[in-house]
Amino acid sequence: MILNYIWFGFFIIAFVIALVHLIFFQDSSVFDAILQSTFDNAKVGFELSLGLTGVMTLWLGVMRIGEKGGMVEILAKLINPLFRRLFPEIPANHPVNGSILLNIAANMLGLDNAATPLGLKAMNQLQELNPEKEKASNAMIMFLVINTSGLTIIPVSIMVYRAQLGAANPADVFLPILLSTFVSTLAGIISVSLVQRINLVQKTVLLYLLGFTAIVGGLVWYLSIVDQQTMNKISTAISSVILFSIIIIFMVIATVKKVRVYDEFIEGAKEGFHIAVRIIPYLVGMLVAIGVFRASGAMDSLVDGISWCAQKAGLDTSFVPALPTAIMKPLSGSGARGMMLEAMKYFGADSFVGRLSCLFQGSTDTTFYIIALYFGSVGIRNSRYAVVCGLIADLAGIITAIFMAYLFFG
Repeated sequence: MILNYIWFGFFIIAFVIALVHLIFFQDSSVFDAILQSTFDNAKVGFELSLGLTGVMTLWLGVMRIGEKGGMVEILAKLINPLFRRLFPEIPANHPVNGSILLNIAANMLGLDNAATPLGLKAMNQLQELNPEKEKASNAMIMFLVINTSGLTIIPVSIMVYRAQLGAANPADVFLPILLSTFVSTLAGIISVSLVQRINLVQKTVLLYLLGFTAIVGGLVWYLSIVDQQTMNKISTAISSVILFSIIIIFMVIATVKKVRVYDEFIEGAKEGFHIAVRIIPYLVGMLVAIGVFRASGAMDSLVDGISWCAQKAGLDTSFVPALPTAIMKPLSGSGARGMMLEAMKYFGADSFVGRLSCLFQGSTDTTFYIIALYFGSVGIRNSRYAVVCGLIADLAGIITAIFMAYLFFG
């Protein structure tokens, strides 16, 4: 229901803002820009869906091998003590736990191409457990909000962009991004837990959180003592080795258990193709709404309004020029990336605004895109409180990113 209002709101706000531009500023091109954005974003949504087809066909085929070989079940058992607390509706040792774990791991390593099909596989498995097929279950919402919080350990792409644009130390945003995205994820989990009345103050949950914190801390310490070139090589190698190792391990274990790996791969690949086709209308609908909102000038008006409020409150407004990246990130990943690159080009890669834009880009994920993609893949119409909790995680990440920017670079 909330998503319906938000989607409708994008169009109404865009229409009102465009009328203001036309009547008071004689901007006769604004409606042409809006109309053009609908065609452009409809095309982008369709192309994105087609682009996902190949990747999803591959990874859902691999996942099928993992399921039949028993590897997904092994992963599920490893993470089961924590997931029993966070996802109490999921039966113990259910294969979906392994799918969720693989999706989260891929997101943490910045492997978007692998994370998306794994996430869609997990969402389909959660839908099988869902008693109300058009209404998001509690487990679905928890999983989705963890995804929208954008937990990433190694933001390789952001560091590469900074290097290309001449940053003296492209990795200087690494630690603040890690801290910001960790707070975002924690805020998302807490917000959903409060609604679902999940008690997080439990020995098992705390042990997992402390263990994860120790791993992250150790990685941060190690990468902080090596040079930039070595760090980039290590981070890229870690991601690639882990990803290909998953494929090999799945195949080896399945073969040992006499599973016909190629036949099972084909069966899983067929499922990936059908899912990719099914998400096209949901993806096109959301991207068109976001494009209309941006083309109308509503985004610029929102940033100007925030700047005015900050000035009236007597706050430092140095962070305001970087806000377009923060505002765009929940709406569009490519749009936010464009805003980040624009900020670094205009203000400089090592400027406060340039660095803060990078922190915004790395601290959260594309909430509305993920909701449209994941819920659309299983036909969920009632998202319940998923949007609100996802945006709470985004807000926490944005606020933390601003704080970290002032702390590290102010």
